[in-house]
Amino acid sequence: MSAMGDKAERRLEGHRQRLRQKFLDHGLDKLTDDEIVELLLTIATPRRDCKQAARDALAQMGGLAKVLEASVEELTRINGIGPTNAMGITMIQQVARKFLRERLMRADYLDSFSDALDYFTHAMKEARAETAHVLYLSSQNAILAEDRFGSSSPGSVEINPRQVIQSAYKHSAAGVVMAHNHPGGDSKPSPDDIRVTANLYFALRFAGLWLRDHLVVTSQSHFSFMKEGLISSFEKKYENTQKALWK
Repeated sequence: MSAMGDKAERRLEGHRQRLRQKFLDHGLDKLTDDEIVELLLTIATPRRDCKQAARDALAQMGGLAKVLEASVEELTRINGIGPTNAMGITMIQQVARKFLRERLMRADYLDSFSDALDYFTHAMKEARAETAHVLYLSSQNAILAEDRFGSSSPGSVEINPRQVIQSAYKHSAAGVVMAHNHPGGDSKPSPDDIRVTANLYFALRFAGLWLRDHLVVTSQSHFSFMKEGLISSFEKKYENTQKALWK
């Protein structure tokens, strides 16, 4: 290697070392978005300057969040990003999702509402169509297990109460929490969301189970059927139905 090339390599390594040390000393708080993406790219690119690739990724994707959510195929369209360092970026989201899920399991849903919301937002943020998750709770509201349901069409997801009830019995659950995403960005439940939730609530109650909550999540907001009083309204309707049946 020429003296000039050796000097450039030492300068690059010095820059990377300063970037790593900055992260070790201060975490992400002191890093710019450019530096965060650059640092991720350097993990799988040991001998090449990644500054320009990081800047191009942010510019073309439209920000850090979009870069981290991008697929390998999308990232490799950017000059300077290959399959290996693209995988390093996409792996971040997968690791975060796994961490959030494992932290949530066995937690008390009511005490860990914000953790559950973080997990659901992470788990469904990349979905292009509506998808649903169901958590199964013990009688003390501890989270026992999770099921995932795909969409029946790009704009809707249908939950089969029979499947939910069977899984609840399998896990010896007493309650259920449902969550689904709205890819369009508006977390307000649609009339169809309310119908599906009411049907699920009634089916679960007839089976001796409780629907504790239904969350509608987007990347920017959420709607909780429990916190907005809809679960309570379903409960009143159920109790009135029972009274009418047994007059």
